[in-house]
Amino acid sequence: MKQKTTMEIWVGALVLMTIAALLMIALQVSNFTALKEKPSYQVTALFSNIGGLKVRAPVKLSGVVIGRVTNITIDQKTFKARVWMQIDQQFNELSSDSSAAILTSGLLGDQYVGIAPGGDFEYLENGSEIEYTQSALVLEELIGQFLVKFTEGGDK
Repeated sequence: MKQKTTMEIWVGALVLMTIAALLMIALQVSNFTALKEKPSYQVTALFSNIGGLKVRAPVKLSGVVIGRVTNITIDQKTFKARVWMQIDQQFNELSSDSSAAILTSGLLGDQYVGIAPGGDFEYLENGSEIEYTQSALVLEELIGQFLVKFTEGGDK
């Protein structure tokens, strides 16, 4: 009887460890960052069109993730999309004339914010706004432009 109870305890412990491991994997895959708080600073940028950009989308510098999008709102004065980004503190020497663009991973992949560093000697700090931005390329607009150019070229 004692051996059966010991076996049940070991099976229960194994089940609990499996559930904990699956939970950790799910949190990693979903980009849930509340458990691993890193020192960071917040910057914003205004875009005419953000396409399919979502909260928690990565912010990348040279393809390396340096932060996350934390909020997306509409600016009441310009009616453009204001994107709030949390940048890891270790990247605190981004020049104030850096630019931000909304890019796509692959042809139809998720969108992210790509940062291109500038050359100024002043750095972005908490509350700064990135002034130089490039909006998302909307596939429907590109197809429309192609069709217009294609039909115009055929008339000549």
